[in-house]
Amino acid sequence: MFLSIIIPTYNEAATIASIISHLKENLREKKYEIIISDGGSTDETVTIARSAGAQVLISPIKGRSGQMNYGVKNASGDVYYFLHADSLPIPSFYTDIEQAIGKNFDCGSFRTTFDNSMLLLKFNAFFTRFNYLFFRGGDQSIFVTKALWEKVGTFKEEMLIMEDYDFLARIWEHGRFKLVPKATLVSARKYVDNSWLTVQLANLEIVKMYKKGATQNEMLTKYKELLSYRKNAF
Repeated sequence: MFLSIIIPTYNEAATIASIISHLKENLREKKYEIIISDGGSTDETVTIARSAGAQVLISPIKGRSGQMNYGVKNASGDVYYFLHADSLPIPSFYTDIEQAIGKNFDCGSFRTTFDNSMLLLKFNAFFTRFNYLFFRGGDQSIFVTKALWEKVGTFKEEMLIMEDYDFLARIWEHGRFKLVPKATLVSARKYVDNSWLTVQLANLEIVKMYKKGATQNEMLTKYKELLSYRKNAF
């Protein structure tokens, strides 16, 4: 298995070096590439990522969907692994993905654990052990074979929000999905900047709007109204 790890970034200078170092440390003697698909960062993200040994691309389209698609266009692997810039995979992630592929799964993701000991976040993390689409998200990290990618299509570049859920729904329908019983370490900064209840209510509102057919701009505007979100968010 040749694994193409694709990380969309925008002003992630504070975390990108540690993420790349973590990946390389756990990929010794493996077949892989680390592709940073940047959306035009104004900080040192690009310089730091290059110095850390990753392949850095400047995406012509800003936004996770376009950046991840651009990463795939330049990828050499037969399996794509999409990782958020504020998430850290379990050290055994390569072997876990390889074993899933070997058992004829062609897509999948991991559970969640948070980098914060807040009790309510442990409650959130608990439910990610259940293999239902509702409990899946892009921050858990997603893997998909090249063959399935070519079947289901790319991330939808017109989507500014809910792009991971849309993609997960398509690979869930057309592929054989494996929920690996190990957890990706996910940043809790959204919960720290707001509150657990505020984030939960905002997420439920956006999902409801999505299912009712709201436009991307309507959902994004509402999300920004409901949450105080980091400056380097898309």
